[in-house]
Amino acid sequence: MITSMILLFVVGYLFIALEHKTKIDKTAIALLMAGAIWTVFSLLGNDPQIQHEMIDHLGDTCEILVFLICAMTIVDLIDSYGGFSVITDHITTRNKHKLLWLLAIIAFVMSAALDNMTTTIIMVMLLRRLIADKTERWIFAGVIVIAANSGGAWSPIGDVTTIMLWMRGNVTAANLVSTLFLPCLVSVLIPTAIACRYIRNTDAEPVNAENLATGCPPGIGPRLRKFMLAAGILSLLFVPIFKGITGLPPYMGMMVSLGFMWILSELIYYRKRSLRNLEESIQPRVAKILKHIDMPTILFFLGILMSVAALQTGGVLTDIADWLDKNIHEVFTIAGSIGIFSSVIDNVPLVAACMGMYPVADAASVAASVDPAFTQAFIQDGLFWHLLTYCAGVGGSLLIIGSTAGVVAMGLEKINFGWYLKRISLLALAGYLAGIAVIYLEHLFTSLL
Repeated sequence: MITSMILLFVVGYLFIALEHKTKIDKTAIALLMAGAIWTVFSLLGNDPQIQHEMIDHLGDTCEILVFLICAMTIVDLIDSYGGFSVITDHITTRNKHKLLWLLAIIAFVMSAALDNMTTTIIMVMLLRRLIADKTERWIFAGVIVIAANSGGAWSPIGDVTTIMLWMRGNVTAANLVSTLFLPCLVSVLIPTAIACRYIRNTDAEPVNAENLATGCPPGIGPRLRKFMLAAGILSLLFVPIFKGITGLPPYMGMMVSLGFMWILSELIYYRKRSLRNLEESIQPRVAKILKHIDMPTILFFLGILMSVAALQTGGVLTDIADWLDKNIHEVFTIAGSIGIFSSVIDNVPLVAACMGMYPVADAASVAASVDPAFTQAFIQDGLFWHLLTYCAGVGGSLLIIGSTAGVVAMGLEKINFGWYLKRISLLALAGYLAGIAVIYLEHLFTSLL
């Protein structure tokens, strides 16, 4: 049974990777793969609780999908009011190398406050207003994915995995930031420096307004654009605050934010329509934006996450983590391997499996351990937990399907899996390994004190 499930997963991923060759949409493959794996598990697994487990995983997956739909709608609403033009108008440089560095740093910082998925959506929308050439825009998007994933790894609210580790007491916010900021920054600087060699050091050509996803309707002045941009960004920033205050999951906060933005846009619409008698067809409204949401990306997410959930339920992920523990028994190699796996398998179940395998150690367990040096790495804010946070977050950049940021960029810009593997993966790997080296040097320096 396990062999069949793994085989279906591998074959499915191969078809997704070769989408540009087979001409079969990756969403169709992902949905078929999820259905096939769960079917094999149901027929051969002899698990009477399979339907309950499937519903539990579907609930977890739908949390992400609802979050994604709401975030994409808010970002599209900002764009429909011309809000992002406020930012692009303030980016005075047209030099592509300077633009690449500027967008990478913005994504890195923004992802620490928002999440990497929302950051990627916003930055790709900005990118469409700055870079006309598709190939160069893909390179920019690849660097943005790397920067968003790295930015989310050093902040306790920047990624789902960091939130998990922070909320369960494996790491504390202050130590996480102080330990991982520099490694995460290095993991962005190196790929960005290399990516500069892929694009010409010339000024970007003006973007044709007809090529933009949405245009700014008549009657929307600079003040309203700035207002909608500020309201949209604040509504996104409200999500982690809402979670911290209420303890409710992030998707609920995102639903509240979308509801607020929906009401706000309706009030603006009716006010402007009554004052200027503008036609309904040219007014940006959420009801119209929802009709243009990228549903193939949403369904692709559904297929991928449910496929991984089947592997998790079947015990495949736990077996992999167990094998690493027994055969390697070295924290840098274990965490580094998990980072590589996270580029293929969703990092959330991987981190969850590690948290189940390695409980947080205390002084008594370290003293009683046969290998105190190894067990010491698993105390709160221990080396392993910081490594795991870094590797699971940054390692997702190695493949475009390895993170929510990558999947979003893939859907919005139609980036080929093979192209990303050929042009961006090595850049991400260079930054990933450099960041691990920085963590090693930090640990070495601390142990000498």
